[in-house]
Amino acid sequence: MNFIEELEWRGMIHTQMPGTEEQLKKEMTSAYVGIDPTADSLHIGHLVSVMMLKHFQRAGHKPIALVGGATGMIGDPSGKSAERNLLDEAALRHNQECIKNQLKKFLDFDSEAPNAAEMVNNYDWMKDYSFLNFIRDIGKHITVNYMMAKDSVKKRLANDSNVGMSFTEFSYQLLQGFDFLHLYQTKNCKLQMGGSDQWGNITTGTELIRRKTGGEAFALVCPLITKADGGKFGKTESGNVWLYRRYTSPYKFYQFWLNVSDADAEKYIKIFTSIGKEEIAGLVAEHASTPHLRILQKRLAQEVTIMVHSTEDYQAAVDASNILFGNSTSDTLKKLDEETLLAVFDGVPQFTISKSELAAGIKAIDLLTDSAAVFPSKGEMRKLVQSGGVSINKEKLENQDEILNSSKLLNDKYLLVQKGKKNYFLLSAE
Repeated sequence: MNFIEELEWRGMIHTQMPGTEEQLKKEMTSAYVGIDPTADSLHIGHLVSVMMLKHFQRAGHKPIALVGGATGMIGDPSGKSAERNLLDEAALRHNQECIKNQLKKFLDFDSEAPNAAEMVNNYDWMKDYSFLNFIRDIGKHITVNYMMAKDSVKKRLANDSNVGMSFTEFSYQLLQGFDFLHLYQTKNCKLQMGGSDQWGNITTGTELIRRKTGGEAFALVCPLITKADGGKFGKTESGNVWLYRRYTSPYKFYQFWLNVSDADAEKYIKIFTSIGKEEIAGLVAEHASTPHLRILQKRLAQEVTIMVHSTEDYQAAVDASNILFGNSTSDTLKKLDEETLLAVFDGVPQFTISKSELAAGIKAIDLLTDSAAVFPSKGEMRKLVQSGGVSINKEKLENQDEILNSSKLLNDKYLLVQKGKKNYFLLSAE
């Protein structure tokens, strides 16, 4: 597999330095991507560069994931309008371990293959490196004029005329350049990859390597991913879409991909999956002939959810979706864990009912009018029950006087009431 050709048809190359493809054809090459460790989970904004590493390893080359423990203590000015909070070492080490566990789903770290992935942390070579050594060994090789010409610096100075830019942030590109130099010298790493906003920082590294060692290193960046409507990719009303299920449930993760537009689905299925060119062309053609079936979105959501979570989580997300949008049964509903149940019915009206009252047994009509105002009156509820329009836990309520008790509870806590086809209510017994 030719790595450059693979990335080109997938729409994943924005800019590359001349000679990059020739270097990759010449020998197995090591390349790295920097990952900011300011959280203990990656989010889908990281997935583009992670997929670049995945394809890189598939093409027979060696991927290196660099966790920016040192640079994470400073904050990268690229594309940012303000400085970041700084983290201590304990938090950074914790985040590094969590991130590595997530990367293991994409990269082979554990085999004996010569191109097995590695993870490194720049804190390990920066923590004992003195400031005097740094400005003597690194700083003298890069001029201030060169650093000021970078877009990330120019934009920041232009936007923050009243605030300015701290020396800490100004020096960031030197630190990132030093990372590249260190990996070049210790790991024979000749390529750095990232998003297009990193081009300035990455080329500072290639320049530092050239000036300090006379050697040649390369840079390749992918486009920043956008949505067809111009919105920011990966952001929802509730914030980032995380790979860690505690922050974004597998159901919500699946729903994110399922709900992208047709134009975005066609773009994303190339970027975020390993499906081959011919199969994707077939899916695109099939989708174009029957767009209402959302074939691209379904396949995209399937591939990414299984890759990040598991086949079981994907199937649970599909089952959960069918509860809202399909003809699922009470058995499907009962299989849902509490996390998924709450994710599916996030935003529906909720009522708190008494667990002791339910334990003693209560008529459905009393529960859904007096204890929880699902219905404004008993008369309205009777009419809807008689016409077959009320369900509890996806089972039709045949008699408004049916006695309900704790045995009906989902996850020992919840009752799901459906009024008509589309109106859901979640009752929580406490």
